[in-house]
Amino acid sequence: MFGFGLGELLAVLLIIVVLFNRRLPDLGESFGSAIRKFRKAVKASDEIDITPPTDQPSPGEKKD
Repeated sequence: MFGFGLGELLAVLLIIVVLFNRRLPDLGESFGSAIRKFRKAVKASDEIDITPPTDQPSPGEKKD
C-alpha cells in the first residue's frame, strides 16, 4: 500500500492523534452527523414537480 509498512502507518496515526487530540471528538461527531444527513437525503423521495402550468400559453402560441 504505497510502500508504507505497518510501522510507518502506526507512526503517522500516532502523529495525527497527538496533533488533533482535542479536536478528534468534534471531528467524529461532525463526520457522523454528515453521514446521517447524507443517508437521510438518499432515502428521501424526490418530490419535484416539473410539469408546466396549463393556464399559460406556450411561447409559440398567441393568447386570445
